[in-house]
Amino acid sequence: MASFHKYQTKSGTKWMLRIYNGIDKKTGKRKRITKRGFTSLNQAKKEARQIMRDQEEGVDFFYSTITFGEFSEKWLQIYEEERGVKPGTIRIRRHEINNLNKFLSDLKMINITWEIYQNVLYKLHETFSQNTIDGIHRTGRMIFKKAMQHDIIRKDSTEYAFLPKRNSTVEELESERILPKYMEKEELAQFLDIVSQDGLEMDMAIFLTLSYTGLRVGELCALKEHDIRTSDETLLSITKTYYNPNNNVRDYRLVTPKTISSRRLIDIDPVIYDALMGLIHDNQMMKKELGEEYHDENFIFVNRSDYPGYPLYPKIIQQRMTRLLKIAKMDASLTPHSFRHTHGSLLAEAGVSLERIMERLGHTDDKTTKNIYLHTTQSVRRSDAEKFGNLMQSVNKRHGK
Repeated sequence: MASFHKYQTKSGTKWMLRIYNGIDKKTGKRKRITKRGFTSLNQAKKEARQIMRDQEEGVDFFYSTITFGEFSEKWLQIYEEERGVKPGTIRIRRHEINNLNKFLSDLKMINITWEIYQNVLYKLHETFSQNTIDGIHRTGRMIFKKAMQHDIIRKDSTEYAFLPKRNSTVEELESERILPKYMEKEELAQFLDIVSQDGLEMDMAIFLTLSYTGLRVGELCALKEHDIRTSDETLLSITKTYYNPNNNVRDYRLVTPKTISSRRLIDIDPVIYDALMGLIHDNQMMKKELGEEYHDENFIFVNRSDYPGYPLYPKIIQQRMTRLLKIAKMDASLTPHSFRHTHGSLLAEAGVSLERIMERLGHTDDKTTKNIYLHTTQSVRRSDAEKFGNLMQSVNKRHGK
């Protein structure tokens, strides 16, 4: 039997239903289902009829006690097993679940209505950017769909939920046009000059390789000797990236690159080939000297102090770069990833097509790369302006101006 009750909330009058259905054999108490958040009596009655139909058919959705917090943890394990995703992706999904758990953790899955879930999106909208909320909502949808597959809920409360939209401010629209940090070729030359004068061991090889190849810093740290291919031309094979969120030298993992297109084979300049072969030679000498103390996995960019043979990790490279930028009195906000943007911009200046640049960088569709390509570099823009000025001068002469 169902009963219906009105109650007041900050957003107005709501309805709740209660359904009693016999005695629970385990507890000896009456079985009671309570659902809240209905905007009308008719909506509550409709839900009650559905619940009673489910009971008649022997469906026990509404006796499930699993909470969102409990099921989201179970879902994360299933997600990792089914999709074989990288640790970095799992870390992102867990962060998104944590944001949902702030509001839903202790609620039973069966009691989370569309309205409750939609209100969560409204609350998140007050704090986070549109992209962040989009990621959280995407994770929420996957969790509820999986709960339906496991017969924990009957309805997907996220099905008709929507992301609140905010009108973009002038500042936000202008910020979309701000390009990522990269160096003009004169700045790159200045930085490499400082590296040659004040760089630490391996610094020149590190920063030359980043600037001449456009590798992600994790891809550079994961490079091994067999990744250098020589035949008619010298190629570099990129098939893995370095993962070590805790910056623990010994506790690293090699994982597949960011996307399928990130697995690529690129040609390298003789300067880079010589730099890499020089490192390999030095590593082999150290290997002979240290024997079993050397972590012999054939990495190219290796630790040469406390943990010989272990690959360098990105934080070390960032620290080395920060030191050199300070000496050079250059923009302190530049990062190792800036060399990737720099590489793309200089290829554009050299006349390389957007398609070839994206192929070399391992992109299928990247807004940042396209923006850099369209922006090109200062020298190209100056050249375009000069060409237009010369054209107009000739036009003006013909008109006697």
